[in-house]
Amino acid sequence: MHKEKALIEIPIAGLMQGTHTFEFTCKGSDFEGLEHAAAGFTGVIAVLVTVKNSDSEVAITIETSTLAELTCDRCLAPVSKVLTGLFGVDYLYSAPHEEGQESDGEYRILERNALSIDITEDVRETLLLSVPMKVTCPDYPECRIEDEECEDEESHAGEESPWRDSLEKLKDKYR
Repeated sequence: MHKEKALIEIPIAGLMQGTHTFEFTCKGSDFEGLEHAAAGFTGVIAVLVTVKNSDSEVAITIETSTLAELTCDRCLAPVSKVLTGLFGVDYLYSAPHEEGQESDGEYRILERNALSIDITEDVRETLLLSVPMKVTCPDYPECRIEDEECEDEESHAGEESPWRDSLEKLKDKYR
């Protein structure tokens, strides 16, 4: 069976123990699927991978950075933002020994005879998770009008309300 070459792959065969860094560049169009183009990843994506290799595991930290062309959720104006993402995953050469053992992060089982680790999917997910839930452009006039309305609401925050009275009593009780 023919296997395609991975977009982003870490060679681990012959990798010495210790910390190693790898740098990659790619484009959103290099990934399968249309999510990256829809998310605004049209430029160059910089990927910095830190690999900590030991006898029992390979710990990988993925850092992504790219300029994304997004659309303001308030006024639909184009917004360019630098998006950065961070993701860590541990590749263990065997399953954790204790069944009740908790892991701080995500881990995967790795075969001892593996030559490389394909992290393309992890990079793709890191990029998609770096997109903010709400995109705004505070310098655009239409967006500032709504911001001024929010400031007016905040100025009424000092008024008396049953909730505020209850919170003040609780705060005084626990001092």
